[in-house]
Amino acid sequence: MNQNRIPRVGIGGPVGCGKTMLIERVVPVLASSGYSVSIISNDVISKEDANRMRLNLATKRGLLPENLVVGLATGGCPHTAVREDPSMNLAVIEEMETKHQELDLIIIESGGDNITTTFSPALADYFIYIIDVAGGDKYPRKRGLGIETADLLVINKIDLAPLVNANLEVMEKDAKAVRDNKPYVFVNCKTDKGIDQVASHIMHNVLFDEPPKAQQLKR
Repeated sequence: MNQNRIPRVGIGGPVGCGKTMLIERVVPVLASSGYSVSIISNDVISKEDANRMRLNLATKRGLLPENLVVGLATGGCPHTAVREDPSMNLAVIEEMETKHQELDLIIIESGGDNITTTFSPALADYFIYIIDVAGGDKYPRKRGLGIETADLLVINKIDLAPLVNANLEVMEKDAKAVRDNKPYVFVNCKTDKGIDQVASHIMHNVLFDEPPKAQQLKR
């Protein structure tokens, strides 16, 4: 067993649903509690999302060293690198575990894909799937592996509900039915509504409410 194994959270969802912004909002909450985080961002061709997070979290906010935000250009179907063949991601994680044993968590962002996205259990310990209200209130009942099986479903951009005639109560009812009462959170990344709840799920279900490594070393 790898004694240096760092807990991992996978975040997946369609293009434009808000995966990157969710990470940008959740990481500061985790950091405020003392947790040290690294991010691996998968994309098909570009490393745009990784570069954006590196700018926002590493450069502007000073929350992460730049080398802890890694971009991977998968060159194929977005879900392949996080599900069928996660070797590219696992190689980066192995390097992180060797060089950065102080890390409490690694967040892995999948490339934008459809509602079938899931993460290989060899890669992620906990899977967050994010959709957005702009797709209409029928989105949860469309099912799909991501919506059905994710440890946590995030329904983002709730501020758009009135503009697209989406009923949040319908989405909540369908999410409960489709997910067999597994947890879900309504989120507005622009105002941080629901972000604390997402961070709490990670701290409780992935980090098991353990104090950050930095605090443990001081004891």
